[in-house]
Amino acid sequence: MKLYCLSGHPTLPCNVLKFKSTTIMLDCGLDMTSTLNFLPLPLVQSPRLSNLPGWSLKDGNAFLDKTELIDLSTVDVILISNYHCMMALPYITEHTGFTGTVYATEPSVQIGRLLMEELVNFIERVPKAQSASLWKNKDIQRLLPSPLKDAVEVSTWRRCYTMQEVNSALSKIQLVGYSQKIELFGAVQVTPLSSGYALGSSNWSIQSHYEKVSYVSGSSLLTTHPQPMDQASLKNSDVLILTGLTQIPTANPDSMVGEFCSNLSLTVRNGGNVLVPCYPSGVIYDLLECLYQYIDSAGLSSIPFYFISPVANSSLEFSQIFAEWLCHNKQTKVYLPEPPFPHAELIQTNKLKHYPSIHGDFSNDFRQPCVVFTGHPSLRFGDVVHFMELWGKSSLNTVIFTEPDFSYLEALAPYQPLAMKCIYCPIDTRLNFIQVSKLLKEVQPLHVVCPEQYTQPPPAQSHRIDLMIDCQPPAMSYRRAEVLALPFKRRYEKIEIMPELADSLVPMEIKPGVSLATVSAVLHTKDNKHILQPPPRPAQPTGGKKRKRASDDIPDCKVLKPLLSGSIPVEQFVQTLEKHGFSDIKVEDTAKGHIVLLQEAETLIQIEEDSTHIICDNDEMLRVRLRDLVLKFLQKF
Repeated sequence: MKLYCLSGHPTLPCNVLKFKSTTIMLDCGLDMTSTLNFLPLPLVQSPRLSNLPGWSLKDGNAFLDKTELIDLSTVDVILISNYHCMMALPYITEHTGFTGTVYATEPSVQIGRLLMEELVNFIERVPKAQSASLWKNKDIQRLLPSPLKDAVEVSTWRRCYTMQEVNSALSKIQLVGYSQKIELFGAVQVTPLSSGYALGSSNWSIQSHYEKVSYVSGSSLLTTHPQPMDQASLKNSDVLILTGLTQIPTANPDSMVGEFCSNLSLTVRNGGNVLVPCYPSGVIYDLLECLYQYIDSAGLSSIPFYFISPVANSSLEFSQIFAEWLCHNKQTKVYLPEPPFPHAELIQTNKLKHYPSIHGDFSNDFRQPCVVFTGHPSLRFGDVVHFMELWGKSSLNTVIFTEPDFSYLEALAPYQPLAMKCIYCPIDTRLNFIQVSKLLKEVQPLHVVCPEQYTQPPPAQSHRIDLMIDCQPPAMSYRRAEVLALPFKRRYEKIEIMPELADSLVPMEIKPGVSLATVSAVLHTKDNKHILQPPPRPAQPTGGKKRKRASDDIPDCKVLKPLLSGSIPVEQFVQTLEKHGFSDIKVEDTAKGHIVLLQEAETLIQIEEDSTHIICDNDEMLRVRLRDLVLKFLQKF
């Protein structure tokens, strides 16, 4: 069993597991941090941004795939854990020869589609007149300013995919539900389990009849809007692959939400605007719910909230219809009937308005001070670029970063000098190291495998040994472009036996509770299922010559020698020899058993745990006689 590690980003994993003749890709996250190396794409021509020394965003995003590590066309299936971890799917399904099946829950697929659609829309609505690619030449790249000259494998960077490629990739997905068992070629069974992190987010159980691998990616034990994490199904794992822990282990999500609300309130009371760069799904649902409870008490009921995204309407609607994927409290609201999320009421009372872009209706409805939720969190494309340019010159305004995927200092770099206040309130509900330690003690896997970053303290906090995985035995770590041999070997295989063959067996009890029987059969293997069938009957001889068939070589079970079991008690065996006329018997102990010397007959009998040898000089009658005496102490079956 081997694990191929294709991603160096622990929260955007892409690993390939080879297990029992199946090749399984675990997630295909898209690392877009490389976009921070480029200038923003403004909706309206910006003289300030145009005059900055640097590089414009020619490539919509980056996907570094280690195709030399494994041929992706050999991948049988792709298992998706959440919608953030499927953003690279079109690159794999449309450009690598992949012909397998992708498994994901319906919310992951639908919200993943929205994230991809928003990304494509943001990139395509700001077309570039020219496209640069010669800079990817290594001789030219090394002459570029940092960080581009230090970027790794820029030749593998890709342009952003199109909606046609997105739709084609999503058509290859087969929808699954929690605890649904899916057979892969009869070899292994995969099962999605609720991970508690996002709508439809899953951990995966991958098991054969005698081995079990659990894949834990992007999980949460906090009480938010998704179904709670299924921990019980992770027990009895031989190997637990652990990825997608919180990116900010020192920040408490509850306190971050409190800071978010207080900074937002302070800004709008002073007449300023608040900009929240965010994804169109996920944390935004929880933020809107907190604001719903906070608005009236903070005196913000007259302040408009705007959610601007090409998929804003779809995102808000999807969150209300996936009732069976929500936590129990929100599920019960559906049957009252009430909308599970309070943002429905915010929309009805016009406190929250959503728009596909800043053009059209938004221009007419826009009033200040206000709060705007929009993308992209990298500040490199999307409507957020316009608002950064619009509000950045006033110290009354505030930008609040809640998404932990990008360095907010690097995101802000092209907009400096900046007068607006910048608040960092990263909200990441995924497991922290304390929660992971408790989880591992509870589920007790034999082996833990995780990214290298989780086995050592963060570089900036090398003294914080509490910010690393602590388990026994110590976790096995991997890094990008590494192949890991997982630390257990398959020992057993399940074989079914045909009823008529089973009926012919005659078990013999060799010790209390243990019975054995000999069997002569043909092993039939198809689709990784093994069946013992009765052997073909030997053909009855007929007149004349006939061609020999392969089945004629199969021995009839009647001519098989019986198997022996049991042990030979030496003292009783010596007494039996004496009763049958043998004398001058001497017994010697050896490391493996005993040696019985019949000095008069010049014969030696070696008695060991798993074998008995009779050694005599050319006296076949004596050997057979002694053999029969030995057999009296053994059971035949």
